Amino acid sequence: MVYLGIDVSKLKLDCALLIDPDKLKCKNKKVANTSEGVRSLIQWCAKQGVAVGQLHVVMEATGRYHETCAQALYDAGATVSIVNPAQVRDFAKAMAQRGKTDALDSLALARFGLAMQPEPWQAPALHARQLQALLTRRDSVAKDLQRETNRQEKALSAQTPELVLQSLEQTISFLTQELKRLERAIDEHIDRHPDLKDDERLLTSIPGVGPRTGRTMLAVMHNHRFSSAQGLAAYLGLVPVPRQSGNSILGRSRLAKNGPGSVRAMLYLAAMAAIRYNPHIQALYTRLQANGKSRMSAIGAAMRKLVHLCFGVLKTRREYQPNYALSA
Repeated sequence: MVYLGIDVSKLKLDCALLIDPDKLKCKNKKVANTSEGVRSLIQWCAKQGVAVGQLHVVMEATGRYHETCAQALYDAGATVSIVNPAQVRDFAKAMAQRGKTDALDSLALARFGLAMQPEPWQAPALHARQLQALLTRRDSVAKDLQRETNRQEKALSAQTPELVLQSLEQTISFLTQELKRLERAIDEHIDRHPDLKDDERLLTSIPGVGPRTGRTMLAVMHNHRFSSAQGLAAYLGLVPVPRQSGNSILGRSRLAKNGPGSVRAMLYLAAMAAIRYNPHIQALYTRLQANGKSRMSAIGAAMRKLVHLCFGVLKTRREYQPNYALSA
């Protein structure tokens, strides 16, 4: 395999094709971050004597900007890996890379691929990507609605011009209707796809996992491949990171908190409900508290257990069973 590091930005792709790994010899290319740009990149690689099937492309997860490139290269037959930016930064520092430019970043990605052999990425199904897009838009509109509602409350408590009050009322009315429209679209989208509908049923059978949490976890687990519950928890940043070195450093373990923060925030609320109503999580929380763990450590463990249960019901294809291995 020949490693191709791609530093992704909104408008362009800075690429480093690692021709000679021993001498760190590479060739660089800049293309537009579009489907046409990716096609020209594949043609450029072919001119360098590297067919698309020989490419192992390494890029960072950068919001949504990497998706077009990753999908196009995957469809063309390249091996694609999407890696954690923090890991690549640490790797570059370990390799004594001092500067930071787009060209250096793309080279660091290619060298990271060669050294670490990251797992290949598998493109999610179209309907899973569409569900993620609908949920993201729904959450954005809900946040906008909350902000406008807060502004209206402040405006009503002050001497605000009538025009401003009317503008706020009209905006809130529009956002309320738009939120309902998106929620109907999400319902219809899930109903049209039996795999999504069945998985949503399994996830929401877990006490503490309501419709919103269930759909969020549904999108996460259909858009990413996880071989274990531990891998899912690690992706969501729910793995405890110890802080201990000799006798001088002895701190409490903290959650890694990498991955999507919005999903962790939702899981926090779900875990708080599960502590009251889910027998597995209630037993875990009570045991940790009795053993002297802090409240936040016990809640973090409850969040992690909830994620494990989500993975379990989809893996076994069975609804949540409150009496199954309760002592585990």
